[in-house]
Amino acid sequence: MAPKKSKRAKRWSMYPDLDADVSRLLADSGLSLHFHNVDNDENSTEAYDTAIMGRFHCRNSSCPSAGWSSKQIAITIRLYEYNSGTKYNARVYHQRCKNCNSLSRPVLDNSYAERVAYRLKKWHGIETEISVYFGGSKGPHNSRLCEGCKDGHCSQMERDGFVEAMRGLSIH
Repeated sequence: MAPKKSKRAKRWSMYPDLDADVSRLLADSGLSLHFHNVDNDENSTEAYDTAIMGRFHCRNSSCPSAGWSSKQIAITIRLYEYNSGTKYNARVYHQRCKNCNSLSRPVLDNSYAERVAYRLKKWHGIETEISVYFGGSKGPHNSRLCEGCKDGHCSQMERDGFVEAMRGLSIH
């Protein structure tokens, strides 16, 4: 099934509207950072690839997919140091529909704010516990559908690559 014709779909998004949620989680540690709206690696002093959770809805109106949940949405969190203060942003990668291959932007859950706040605290030397999420995955990570993998920023890709490298080793 071919995706409907439209301008080239974005492969990732930023979510500045979720800055208030991140700020609330940072406030208890005395941190106050502002969202950096410029989406590039220039001037970033730190960058970290991790994953969050959310739900996708296929954009292709002729696709029969009802959407899908993902516990492995690739995200790159970045820190910027300026004379005017410290800023951050997070690039959230889209995924492709397995039925029609259309790109889809995720609807995020609270794991976004928790994961971003955790990383910002770690970078500022603040000890904190990471949230643990329970529940199994309904299938293996499909790097063919993950834009984070294609851009080299998926934490699952690193684990999968390690496993593949280990399989290739033979011990004599």
